Amino acid sequence: MANTWLLHVMVAALLCSVLPARSQTPLPEGPGKPLVETLCVQCHELSTVTRAGYSEQGWGNNLQMMINVGAALPADQVDVVTRYLAQHFPEKPKPDAVVMPGSVQVSIQEWTVPTPGSRPHDPLVAPDGSLWYTGQFANVLGRLDPHTGTIKEFPLKTPNAGPHGLVADKDGNIWYTSNFKAHIGKLNPKTGDVTEYPMPDPAARDPHTPIFDHQSTLWFTVQGGNMVGRLLPQTGEVTLVPSPTPKSRPYGMMVNSQGIPFFVEFGSHKIARSIYRSL
Repeated sequence: MANTWLLHVMVAALLCSVLPARSQTPLPEGPGKPLVETLCVQCHELSTVTRAGYSEQGWGNNLQMMINVGAALPADQVDVVTRYLAQHFPEKPKPDAVVMPGSVQVSIQEWTVPTPGSRPHDPLVAPDGSLWYTGQFANVLGRLDPHTGTIKEFPLKTPNAGPHGLVADKDGNIWYTSNFKAHIGKLNPKTGDVTEYPMPDPAARDPHTPIFDHQSTLWFTVQGGNMVGRLLPQTGEVTLVPSPTPKSRPYGMMVNSQGIPFFVEFGSHKIARSIYRSL
């Protein structure tokens, strides 16, 4: 999904440079209006902004996400635009909570990640108890120590890789799918070194969910490319197989007790399994 979004951003930006602007939803007057009118429509319809509603903090985070992926908003205008959007498109009222009978105690603890607008994605609990996440728009993997609250971010090798899913191997390495740049990556947390395994087929865009089977073979879905992949960590060999149903968008994946990967087809009404046989 994120890879498709980035492609739409790039295409829209190109079209805006050669085509006249289309009519857009009128914006209220105020400081920040000209920047919203000129910058936001380079990536999406203005109605995407006018339909939204966030607090000032929420708009600030959204702007930072856009800046992280290339929006040309001057640094000295970020606060101006944030206040404008928060004033005219505030957070929308939420439905009243449904009160259930009985007593319950809920405690939620939050940690703020180091990079604003990083779009934290797909958390993973590692064997040592640490929590990992992908900073999809910041091009990092993050590690949280829940006991101390310390967060360390690890930069990736390829710019704008768009890391998505995560899985740990038995040696403590963290593997991820590069949603935007079509490769599988491996981070060694001890050294910070990143190894990349590119897709052998250009059509295999949007690697999504990775998982290891019982033989330490890495399986993964390729949502946008409508494929399922297998990576042998010992050799780096990547094998891709198309999903039988066109545009089925393979998504989440799990491995059963026999080591067989099952995956859901996000774009169809099917669940599938993948069995690899040597010929």
